[in-house]
Amino acid sequence: MKPNIKNIAVLTSGGDAPGMNAAIRAVVRTGIYHGINMFGVMQGYQGLITNNIKPMDARSVSNILHLGGTILKTARCLEFKTDEGQEIAYRNLKANNIDGLVVIGGDGTFTGAKRFGEKYGVKVIGIPGTIDNDLSGSDFTLGYDTAINTVIEAIDKIRDTADAHDRLFFIEVMGRDSGCIALRSSIASGAEAVLLPEVETSVNELIEKLALGAATKKSSSIVIVAEGHKQGGAYDIAKKVKETFDHYDTKVTILGHLQRGGSPSSFDRILGSRLGFAAVNALIAGESAQMVGLRGNDIKLTSIEEALSNHSFKLEDDLMEMTDVLSI
Repeated sequence: MKPNIKNIAVLTSGGDAPGMNAAIRAVVRTGIYHGINMFGVMQGYQGLITNNIKPMDARSVSNILHLGGTILKTARCLEFKTDEGQEIAYRNLKANNIDGLVVIGGDGTFTGAKRFGEKYGVKVIGIPGTIDNDLSGSDFTLGYDTAINTVIEAIDKIRDTADAHDRLFFIEVMGRDSGCIALRSSIASGAEAVLLPEVETSVNELIEKLALGAATKKSSSIVIVAEGHKQGGAYDIAKKVKETFDHYDTKVTILGHLQRGGSPSSFDRILGSRLGFAAVNALIAGESAQMVGLRGNDIKLTSIEEALSNHSFKLEDDLMEMTDVLSI
């Protein structure tokens, strides 16, 4: 393929996600393979504004596949949301002769990319990098698989203590608006209950379920709480349950940013590589304002607008039913 662009920059923005480095590596090396000059933008959109843009070669991305975080660093940039900030960013892109941009991040990153591309005609392709798995158009977002594995490993260890002491553990996982991590980790860890932002579950309903388990001689229980549940976080819910249900000694664990770190799984390393490769090829083919995503086992394009339009489609009905059936 003969490239129709000469210079591509890549950045990571918002929260980091395992596998971002695999995507950066694939973006840089795919571009170089096609004779394109490659650049890395440090600290996301903030780097566009401060002109912290560096040339990258094939060796710039050596030995990073196994690393968590992002070698390009990331930052949340309020200035990029302003007209003045985007004007500065555009001038810096032009000063570096950059005619294609790959952005790796979640909904905030994509929202900024959409507005920036529309306003200045910048060719931009998005790679979904967020552990929340809350972008439409990709069955799995980058970092989601690793985050689930991290949660499961932690719950497996907590289960040992819960069983040894007849304890009820409330484990809070990330997910302000998306229950994807909570739902899948509850199935994989055999949790007795899961509380999701998308589902109205009262404390009384939870107590009834826990009481049923106690009546059938369960020695311990694990309740996974997505941080965005409408009844509150794990501490709030645990307190309400303890007031009326004292069958177990009750404990709370907040996994927090533990879920965002660590070496990416093989799945996320491969997914990041596929998405980075596809992002550059999409730019070469003249695409813009598109996100590359995994659908089935194929990489497909979805408009960034559509990717931002639906944050709740991934709670599979069979998994929802299984949380009740398999936890009896």
